[in-house]
Amino acid sequence: MAKILVLFYSTWGHVQTLAEEVAFGAGERGESEVFVKRVPETMAEETLVRIGGLVNSPYDVASPGELSEYDAIIFGTPTRFGNMSSQMRTFLDQTGEIWSNGGLIGKIGSVFVSTASQHGGHETTIISFHTTLLHHGMLIAGVPYSCPELSGASEVTGGSPYGAGTIAGGDGARLPSARERAIARFQGQHVASLAVRLFG
Repeated sequence: MAKILVLFYSTWGHVQTLAEEVAFGAGERGESEVFVKRVPETMAEETLVRIGGLVNSPYDVASPGELSEYDAIIFGTPTRFGNMSSQMRTFLDQTGEIWSNGGLIGKIGSVFVSTASQHGGHETTIISFHTTLLHHGMLIAGVPYSCPELSGASEVTGGSPYGAGTIAGGDGARLPSARERAIARFQGQHVASLAVRLFG
């Protein structure tokens, strides 16, 4: 049975919502064991409260050392100026021992994101995230165009062949749409299918 981790950071809940959809999709395979965890928060709690951020997430905090226990890791992060969040970066910067031991070589890595605007860095964040995964020797999976929600232009939507995504809006009021949720579920299904084929 393939062991899959959905690992995310979320400030206001948009990425957490997508993480839940990704995990749901990955679990639909039935031949995989799916875990959802978050990276540690680095902002002070009073700052999070002041900006209306997530203070009490129901998900356990992951430790860098456990990543090698999984066959596939699907990472979720908000975009910060076209790159991953500092919380995710700080977490990944603590994986040097796993890197030196080759603990993630041959494992599957995939990424999903949230941005404030339609052109706010979905693709650059995922592609720049891939650099870290490649240094770890991971096999990268995106979202193939067999996902029907990737095609069409009838509405503003996140998501690309690089990975699922959502647009939060400038004030964060926009929630992930049905189409964005569907792409996230598809990404989970796709990664789980590959993981089962390779490790199941």
